[in-house]
Amino acid sequence: MLKDMNQDITESEIGKSRPTPDNLRLIQGMGSYVADLRRPGTLHIAFVRASHAHARIRSIHLEDAGRAPGVVATFTAESLSTASPAPGPTGPDFRAIPPPLLAREFVHAVGSPIAAVIADSESHAADAAALVAIDYEPLPVVTTPEDALAPDAPLVHPEIGTNLAFTLRRGSGDVEAAFAKAARTVSQRIAIPRLAGVPMEPLGLLAEWEEATGRLTAWCTTQAPWRVHAALVGACSLPVDAVRVISPDVGGGFGVRGPVYPEYVVTALAAQKLRRTVRWVATRSEDFLVTQSSRETICDAQLAATDDGRILGLRARVVVNLGAYSASFGPAQRIVSLLTGAYRISAASVEVLGVYTNTGITGAYRGAGRPEAAFVIERLIEELASTLGIDSIEVRRRNFVPPDAFPFPNPLGVTYDSGRYAEALDRALALAEYDKVRMLRENRLASNAREIIGVGLASYVEPTGGGWESGRVRVEPDGRIVAITGSVGHGQGHRATFAQVLADRLGVRYEDVEIRQGDTADSLPGIGTFGSRSTVLGGGALAVAADEVLDRARRIAAQLLEAAPADVVARDGRFTVVGLPGGERSVTWRDVAAAMSSGQVPADVAGDLDARTRFDMGGEAFAFGTCVAVVSIDRETGVVRLRRLIMVHDCGRAINPRLVEAQLHGGLTQGVGEALGEWTRYDEAGQLLTGSFLDYWIPHADDVPDYELGSTTTPCPLNPLGAKGVGEAGTIGAPPAIAHAVIDALRPFGVRHLDLPTTPERVWAALRGARIPSS
Repeated sequence: MLKDMNQDITESEIGKSRPTPDNLRLIQGMGSYVADLRRPGTLHIAFVRASHAHARIRSIHLEDAGRAPGVVATFTAESLSTASPAPGPTGPDFRAIPPPLLAREFVHAVGSPIAAVIADSESHAADAAALVAIDYEPLPVVTTPEDALAPDAPLVHPEIGTNLAFTLRRGSGDVEAAFAKAARTVSQRIAIPRLAGVPMEPLGLLAEWEEATGRLTAWCTTQAPWRVHAALVGACSLPVDAVRVISPDVGGGFGVRGPVYPEYVVTALAAQKLRRTVRWVATRSEDFLVTQSSRETICDAQLAATDDGRILGLRARVVVNLGAYSASFGPAQRIVSLLTGAYRISAASVEVLGVYTNTGITGAYRGAGRPEAAFVIERLIEELASTLGIDSIEVRRRNFVPPDAFPFPNPLGVTYDSGRYAEALDRALALAEYDKVRMLRENRLASNAREIIGVGLASYVEPTGGGWESGRVRVEPDGRIVAITGSVGHGQGHRATFAQVLADRLGVRYEDVEIRQGDTADSLPGIGTFGSRSTVLGGGALAVAADEVLDRARRIAAQLLEAAPADVVARDGRFTVVGLPGGERSVTWRDVAAAMSSGQVPADVAGDLDARTRFDMGGEAFAFGTCVAVVSIDRETGVVRLRRLIMVHDCGRAINPRLVEAQLHGGLTQGVGEALGEWTRYDEAGQLLTGSFLDYWIPHADDVPDYELGSTTTPCPLNPLGAKGVGEAGTIGAPPAIAHAVIDALRPFGVRHLDLPTTPERVWAALRGARIPSS
């Protein structure tokens, strides 16, 4: 359980561990996902996908499919020639190649959609799709980013003349001078594996066309309804108000439900062209092929330091595999700006190269660049400590950004708002009983036991709340509070958190607050839910709107109570006058709403009891913490068992500690997956080798221990809640901590580094000095 979180908060909704209202409904199987939606006469779409990683399409033969039972229509790129794909990311000197809706002349990755078959049932659509014959001319394939940068590498997109999509550079300070005067330098080459997000619910979209009104409604598995809305408006050439996107229950997002996939747009276009309702729900194997993966990153990095372990400079060259198309720019932007981590480093230079290959697209997945940056700097810290013969804990303490240095501009162009990094480290070490674990490790080594022990740690920062978010708060005639947010929940517990924020802000009962989200017809344009931003920005927006509503309501209540506004307080759903015992004079929110409706308002009250806002902090809230891992390793088999995982995370002022704990549990488990076994792999021909759960390992319940969680509290000065994010902390802190624990156990056997994942095969090979399978 979380310890020591917000113990100073009393008699407030803030800090209460309330369950989310959706829990019981979802646990009882009463959720409503895209696959659950039924509309009369619904058609079903199946996609014909590329079987080659790189090829010219000579011809597509649809005749047999068109004659198959139940088939209503078939589509190719020619059928959709007037439609545009969803716009991809842009940036200076970014050779962006967004994925086409359907491949026309070339395919660039296995699984790319080439044709679509629409039929009266899923089985008829799938059977007919299997009848489509495509004649290919295979072309040379390149699957790894470093191979793709070779001068003689096959070009994924010959029209741009290179496989290099972009180069990002950040830095400041005299890096060359820092390395020239350094007493010690260390370097490390680090390969981070490609991962699949594997949400429980596969991709899906149901598009319903209303012929009478010319309107399109889409129910979609998405974290960002307004992003899908914009894409469908553009592709379908419809007015903004003629498209409605609804995010129903979504079975997990993790960043991989953020993009607008081509299949979404094609399904909507089919509905529009056929004047029917059309649904697509991916199979699990399709989901592995289509959903963006993440993290395939190779980094060569160096640190320069003094003899006592004080860091003088950092430089790094990072190569990121984008896959076949430019689906996301975000992870690279995070890596290039966060490689100095929690440390005060005055000189740094980082270069990130985004490279095209003939593999599936990559992009954001829980952390989106933060885990990569944290892994690199934490590995360098450990290597520096080992080289100097200084405990890595002490190296961290000597280089942490001190509390009095905030707001702190790092040398890579971002500003940290607040932090007390040493306090989180000390708290984590205390929870772990670190010295006792070290003693156990030494005893195991001395006894030559088959099972050896290792302990590792990692400190990290988690920037949260970038950009803006919308919020609206209004008072209904019966006094209930209705809030509409541009954020959209898919398991985070928004309805609980946001209701707590508004109950606290407005002095009403938690039960009297209704939260609406995920429907573009019933919300302000918003950004969505990703990047640990919902409480920070979505909650911040609602808090700002609530304050505006409360100010108007208090003035109306003051007139009704014949008191000064400054003497009126809102509490327990009523407005009372300060100093009068027992609430002798009070009015309810219903009374205030009635006064507003009848025009009985003071002259200085402008507007209704309805406020809308677009909230931008003007910076980011930097959460932070320390993770400690304890592992055991069987020396005969190389099997790694995670025995303990301790995390102390500072998310500022926690609105709902239970939901904070739930977020940490989920993130830690995905971090465990990255550390111990998750790995998306392609063969040399670009065929996906890990396209099912038979081949792609994810942690099971017996692979993880009971997590030991603690906290410190450093409020964010940039938002009205003092909150920071938490959703990605586990995927940032756990992988390096577990890696360090594994290396700690193996160090007596001459192992100084091991790339993730630390599979039994890799650990066994490292123990025997054999060739270790590479990422």
